[in-house]
Amino acid sequence: MERFTEFWVLGPGHRAEDYPFVVRPSEPQRVYVGIRNHLGALAYYALRVKLRTQGEPLPSQTGAEPSPVPSLYEFRAFVAENGTWEIPVTFEVFDVSLSPGTCAVQGLRLNGEALSVRSISSWDIERRGFYYELFFELWLYNSALGGFEYHNRFVGLWLNVTA
Repeated sequence: MERFTEFWVLGPGHRAEDYPFVVRPSEPQRVYVGIRNHLGALAYYALRVKLRTQGEPLPSQTGAEPSPVPSLYEFRAFVAENGTWEIPVTFEVFDVSLSPGTCAVQGLRLNGEALSVRSISSWDIERRGFYYELFFELWLYNSALGGFEYHNRFVGLWLNVTA
């Protein structure tokens, strides 16, 4: 029997559609992030929330290495075998400044908590926007190591930040 973890992001209608894309400063957006455990036993998970620009690296696809982008926030959950954990996540960018060719996001509010961010995106001439990716990395507690290790799964949302 295959052991794995389901991991998802759903849009504001709790469906796989209508994801936030064009976001304006101080305009709240909502998604749902969830986990379903098929590992054969109770599992302790951490979801690390990160914000990156197009030029910053994602987690490796083959090496099971997380993204070096700093974590902004962390959710933790115990999930029983075949159990599901899901949480609504409200986010908004704030303290955004635009200058010719660049957009600087200084803050991200996540479920009401203001987080300090320093992320600068360059204008994407082909896609016509300032692009950021809000993404969630899945980590799993390893009792032998006495800590969390990256579980080689992540989900994300591309955002075009406008004024």
